[in-house]
Amino acid sequence: MHFDQIGEQSVKVSFIIAGVQKGGTTALDKFLRSHPQLAMPKRKEVHFFDDETIDWNSPDYSRYLAFFAPSEGQILGEATPIYTYWQPSIERIYKYNPSTKLIVILRDPVKRAFSHWEMEVSRQYDRYKFPVVIRDGRVRVTNNKGSMYGCHRIFSYVERGFYAPQVERLFEYFPREQVLFLDNDQLRNEQRGVLDRICEFLGVLPFSKYPENENILPTRKQTGLGKIADEDKQYLVDLYREDTAKTAELTGLDVSHWTSS
Repeated sequence: MHFDQIGEQSVKVSFIIAGVQKGGTTALDKFLRSHPQLAMPKRKEVHFFDDETIDWNSPDYSRYLAFFAPSEGQILGEATPIYTYWQPSIERIYKYNPSTKLIVILRDPVKRAFSHWEMEVSRQYDRYKFPVVIRDGRVRVTNNKGSMYGCHRIFSYVERGFYAPQVERLFEYFPREQVLFLDNDQLRNEQRGVLDRICEFLGVLPFSKYPENENILPTRKQTGLGKIADEDKQYLVDLYREDTAKTAELTGLDVSHWTSS
């Protein structure tokens, strides 16, 4: 059934996997696509609410809905993990639908940063070594022609791991009961329990058949780039320590293992 049959104005995307990059959103997107009550878009990461070419004084939401082809009665949702990081996105989501439910998967920020860097190097978007990008290279986030709102889509290896300000921004617009926080390790190790929680959160029936927990969760790919050095790991653990404590307080997640190294 298409939107011209059911009326565009009466249908809205009601849940979004809004973060974080390299946190397991691809896996969760794939899992939820197998649920008969949920309608996901034609592709993952539609990048609507971080699209700076849109006139946000008068946005055309039909462009957003064009990504979907739901059956009658299905709940619409999507996964674009930059939304929690790209500063205006959350306010834009709120203005579109203040009832939106948000799912945010957090990952050990040290592992997230390294995985992010591996991805960009493999794409040939960056050429600097990891020790450089997490130290002097951070200036590129705010002092670069690709920077906007103090954010950068590529070079934000370290910045995206400061979760507490992102969570606080969520709470400026959405009440706590509309946000479900998950730890990436939970999705990896407790898939069925996590999917049950998500179904309850979204108000749909549990999976009658759970999707295969394939190895599509964020793991370190064999890129030939080696692994993170101990001194770099400890540098980032110390850098994130205060933010990690604040993130645990805000989200209620036990993330003590992030700093246990």
